[in-house]
Amino acid sequence: MKLPAAWLCCLMLTSVPAWAAPVTISGKVYQERDRKPGRGPTDPGMGGVQVSNGRTITRTSADGSYRLQVEEGDTVFVIKPEGFQIPAAADGLPAFWRHYVPQGSPALRYAGIAPTTTPANAYDFALAPERRDNRRGFQMLLFTDPQTATLGDIGYYDTSIVRPLVGRTKARLGVTLGDIVNDDLALYPAINKVTTQLGVPWFHVPGNHDLDFDAASDAHSLDSWRAVYGPDTYAVEEGGASFLFLDDVVYEPTAMPRYIGGLREDQFAFIEQYLKGLRRDRLLVLGMHIPLFDAAPGRETFRRADRERLFALLKDFRNVLVLSGHSHAQQHYYHAAADGWHGDQPLHEYNVGANCGAFWSGVKDGRGVPDSTMSDGTPKGYALLDVAGNGTYRLQYRVAGAPESEQIGLHAPKVLRQGAYPAWGVFANVYMGEDATRVEYRVDGAAWQPMKQVRQADPRLLVENVADDIATELRGYDRSPEATASPHLWRGALPTDLATGEHKVEVRATQPDGAVFNASTRYTLQAAQPR
Repeated sequence: MKLPAAWLCCLMLTSVPAWAAPVTISGKVYQERDRKPGRGPTDPGMGGVQVSNGRTITRTSADGSYRLQVEEGDTVFVIKPEGFQIPAAADGLPAFWRHYVPQGSPALRYAGIAPTTTPANAYDFALAPERRDNRRGFQMLLFTDPQTATLGDIGYYDTSIVRPLVGRTKARLGVTLGDIVNDDLALYPAINKVTTQLGVPWFHVPGNHDLDFDAASDAHSLDSWRAVYGPDTYAVEEGGASFLFLDDVVYEPTAMPRYIGGLREDQFAFIEQYLKGLRRDRLLVLGMHIPLFDAAPGRETFRRADRERLFALLKDFRNVLVLSGHSHAQQHYYHAAADGWHGDQPLHEYNVGANCGAFWSGVKDGRGVPDSTMSDGTPKGYALLDVAGNGTYRLQYRVAGAPESEQIGLHAPKVLRQGAYPAWGVFANVYMGEDATRVEYRVDGAAWQPMKQVRQADPRLLVENVADDIATELRGYDRSPEATASPHLWRGALPTDLATGEHKVEVRATQPDGAVFNASTRYTLQAAQPR
């Protein structure tokens, strides 16, 4: 028997499981005053706070209440407003989200998200008032790519990156820009235990090594990550700046590689709605894993259509900074019209050096931590973002285990023949250098001379490559990476017409923001006669 079309529609509607249909949830955002779990009688509601399901945004009413439609798989989160902090969950991470996943994740190796049981009327969020003057600015810690594959790697991360900062950092926020682990998602609790020692509200962005590689589609490729860290795309506001943290890893299970940089439709919906409520002169910081620029020449590593669509949403904002990771190198990139950017000035992207450097490789130091210099000659470490009260910013890099003054790596020959043709030079790797950096050198206190920017491998790393090549036994678990052309390397020829003996070489680098870095080394001139 052939049923009428109207009956077929009715059957289709009634056959949709209850958990799959959109549901309206509700809750309150309140000020945490009694320091007890849950909302107490002395915890007032907060009006005007933004709450989102990852696509749409609503604001709480005067009493802190809100209603929001959600679908299976959504994560509901509060957008932290300025002047407030997010209380920590039991694992020490900010408690600003709740999942709506009644059926839980499909079967995955790392379990994914368990079925959620929060009542539809109990999606409450607490915020605690800050007792700080936001007008004076603040500092933020920028981590990326700890990429820990074992508990031993987490120990390296603890020893070289985290422990030196415990009790010493003045940062108000922190973020890890992806590749928290190296495919073993069971390590999340162990690395979180290390990171939260810092006592800083810490946010996370997913990377390509944080994926559920047994997921059938992109929709579930971050379920195990989301079970620990919450929404993959969200916003945080602090001290005159807005932070948009974005999952920009699109999982493609049948491709090679199995991912590409890009954004989803629901992310664009969220970004567009969030940006509508921001002043155009506000500092806007985007944090993601895969760089927006194409890292591999001639290959699309970030979908161009998505990049241009994102740029169209950003072009009217006058103060935009992009932070990315993934490359295990460090550089500043300025997007212009050729990249699809049409703002009033080039868009600054800072591709941050990795915590693990070159994947925890190389010879171990006295603490038992691998050297792990990156292929561009940048040592492993982390970065700092200083945000001023007027919305301007300053970036700094910190070499792991070194004083903050260590900003330039020098390489020069130890000895040269007096009177030889001056064909040998001193090389300066300015870790935060960019094309606009002015690098100069002088010998024995003479006049400063400009150094020439060169696109070649850092000789210091080439030395390690040769040492690994000629060694008859492994010098470490993994050898140092093969040196690649560095975007922040300068060269100056060393004079040979000076007196025999030792000579001091000084290098200074002046950054576009006026910061000056200094370093020095020595070489010796010896007299020699033709044989």
